[in-house]
Amino acid sequence: MPKIAVNPFMMVNCLFTVGADDYEAHVAKVEFVPTSTSATFKGLDPSASFTFSGAPTWAANIDYAQDWSNPKSLSNYLMQHAGEQIEVIFEPVKGGRSITATLSIQPGAIGGAVDAVATASVSLGSTTPVLEPITP
Repeated sequence: MPKIAVNPFMMVNCLFTVGADDYEAHVAKVEFVPTSTSATFKGLDPSASFTFSGAPTWAANIDYAQDWSNPKSLSNYLMQHAGEQIEVIFEPVKGGRSITATLSIQPGAIGGAVDAVATASVSLGSTTPVLEPITP
């Protein structure tokens, strides 16, 4: 059995664009998460047990710094475009393999705790992310 090499990475210099705008300075986390359902049938015979997986649905979990002073900030963008769908591009390693998806925009939280940086998290509905093909 061949040993498969692994090439882990650390997210320290990423790309994240929303439409035509570059937001990686605003964002601390981008995470595309699938949720799948399953259905099971069990018959009267103990060997009659079958489980089927459903198609996954996706969400993009994004953590970001709140900025209400810049009209083009991600905070303001999410408020102004709530209910819209927009294409995003995410490169976990800037200049590397890209991931594109269309997100359903929703606003995030406003405010936070005293003596802390005001951040917010959103979980936006997403189309299935499309990974750029690996080039040999």
